[in-house]
Amino acid sequence: MSPVNGSATQKSAQRHVCVVYDCLFPWTIGGAERWYRALAEYFAKQGHCVTYLTLQQWEQSDPPRIDGVDVIAVGPRLALYNDERRRIWPTIRFGWGVLLHLLRHGGRYDHVHMASFPFFSVLAAGILRRWRGYSLGVDWHEVWTKQYWRDYLGPMGIVGWAVQSLCARYPHSAFTYSRLHQSRLEALGRSAEILPGEYIGESYSGVPPTQPLTLVYAGRLIPEKRVPLLIEAYAIAVRALPELRLRIFGKGPERDKIGQLIERLDLDRDSILSGFVEEDELHAAMMGAAAIVQPSMREGYGMVVAEASARGVPAIVVEAADNAAVELIEIGVNGMVAEASADGLAKAILTVCREPDQIRQSTRDWYRSNAERLSVKGSLEIVAKAISPER
Repeated sequence: MSPVNGSATQKSAQRHVCVVYDCLFPWTIGGAERWYRALAEYFAKQGHCVTYLTLQQWEQSDPPRIDGVDVIAVGPRLALYNDERRRIWPTIRFGWGVLLHLLRHGGRYDHVHMASFPFFSVLAAGILRRWRGYSLGVDWHEVWTKQYWRDYLGPMGIVGWAVQSLCARYPHSAFTYSRLHQSRLEALGRSAEILPGEYIGESYSGVPPTQPLTLVYAGRLIPEKRVPLLIEAYAIAVRALPELRLRIFGKGPERDKIGQLIERLDLDRDSILSGFVEEDELHAAMMGAAAIVQPSMREGYGMVVAEASARGVPAIVVEAADNAAVELIEIGVNGMVAEASADGLAKAILTVCREPDQIRQSTRDWYRSNAERLSVKGSLEIVAKAISPER
């Protein structure tokens, strides 16, 4: 995976950079995994010496081999998720492993760069930063409100809020992907630079939507993604547009609940719930979609909008206090921002589907105008400045 070709710096400018994240692409797949893999490779291409700290996700006999990057497991293979959310123990174990590694080897690093979550690794790096002498960079993909922490962890949410606030106070170069989370971080006393894009994939030639018109959802079936809201909206929209279809790709703890809702609304469960499929089939479904719909209540960036727009396909997202994806939507141009109700989402779906060719063309035009901003290249260059000799 080499999305960006960087030119090597002079040898005198070489730095030893440590990238820290508990997952590694492609052993686990997600936007953050792709970002930290790309970041490590970019640093290496810039002529820096790069170490990547993570949890082990591979067979002992077949360790990762990444050009210019030394991958070190600071913890064993652990299940990161229970049915609905991240497990606490792996984050503690990873933070402990990072702490021990930086205690022993932190003095050889000039710069450490990591995600704000899991927070225990940020605590470890922040505690040792001054003593071991490295600079610190942190990507704040999301900043949760005190209320969201309470909703997520119950009474223990106050602990999560306190740890997040403490991490924000450590001296570091902070980065976010949205105005929403930039403002929340600033409220915690830490200024941050917005990274312009995170899209690593290709851009594609636009194709007409497949017939019958089909809506696509791709992602985990967890409560935060609010897939039942999409089912309810589709049930309304299909009454007005009977030829409309819906396909849901992914799995998760809400699959049975979603299946029961589909049956209760007298929809075709087998044709809607597609599960996991090969990458080629998913790509073809997304390319031909009338719209890619993401009713999530919480997004730190809005990768779905970038992925859809790169295919010339409009995206439909839903208003929510924690949804930064709305910042990437120009309403009626590359998609829609729907009200957070079944009727509101159905209205947005019908608006897109009644003029599918027109909005696909405007989406392609929008992407051409914004491709450079959405690309990961600009973000990599901004982060690299944090380790330049001049700073």
